[in-house]
Amino acid sequence: MSQVLHTPPPTATDPAETPAQLAARYGLAVSGARPSLPEYVHQLWARRHFITAFATAKLTSQYSQAKLGQVWQVMTPLLNAAVYYFIFGVLLQTKKNVPDYIPFLVTGVFIWTFTQSSIMAGTRAISSNLGLVRALHFPRAALPISFCLQQLQQLLFSMAALVVILLCFGVPISISWLLAIPALVLQFTFNAGVSMILARLGARTPDIAQLMPFILRTWMYVSGVMWSIDKLTKNDNLPHLVTVALKLNPAAVYIDLMRFALIDSFHAHQLPPHVWAAATGWALLAGVGGFIYFWKAEETYGRG
Repeated sequence: MSQVLHTPPPTATDPAETPAQLAARYGLAVSGARPSLPEYVHQLWARRHFITAFATAKLTSQYSQAKLGQVWQVMTPLLNAAVYYFIFGVLLQTKKNVPDYIPFLVTGVFIWTFTQSSIMAGTRAISSNLGLVRALHFPRAALPISFCLQQLQQLLFSMAALVVILLCFGVPISISWLLAIPALVLQFTFNAGVSMILARLGARTPDIAQLMPFILRTWMYVSGVMWSIDKLTKNDNLPHLVTVALKLNPAAVYIDLMRFALIDSFHAHQLPPHVWAAATGWALLAGVGGFIYFWKAEETYGRG
């Protein structure tokens, strides 16, 4: 007796059924679809160890080909500070009427370098890591955040040299140094937010990375890295809006907060009004806004 196997006839589909309805009926989901914002935050937190390990690995490999190795983490901002001191402090005499000018300058250079390097690395976070983005499934915000964390780690190495400079120039250890911790937390949040904004823009238009050095150089010159905004704005030659813009410039706000925390000759009257409110506001605006802006394009990264 032969046995005949009968397969059930295929289920008829409704011609009017949309692809979305058909996928829902069979329990299918879009590959790489953007998760909800709370789920996205949860996924990032679940990969926090990957973020820190990736940042540390990048930092370790950054100067692996140089003979001095990790010494360049400290030497690079110090050499920049030396160049700025010669040009602005000696030739242009901006050090006049600025107490503790070398600690003032070195603090500004170190803190500015943190913002500059974070933004530059964030701009290329997606476009320079397409192989990783296309090979693995993970929340893409982990990349710009890890690059900002890498720059924070590098800043902390540099801070050891900064402390030595402060002590050598007679700046005493003070309880106010603890204010550097919340100032750095706010600056890191701001840097990460701006980096995520530029990471999304850079993923779509890689040429932005070529433009950023010119924008950042201009931003540095108006941020009081080498000169005192307080001294400049005391004159009545500047329009009021320019004075307000200079004082509320986020880079200048974070630099001034660190100078106020670390240098005893940098007094509160040199800070813009409500400086902590301004620092917090910039951090929330850039951090939250940048995160949401980046998340909205999550499913587009690495495609095309």
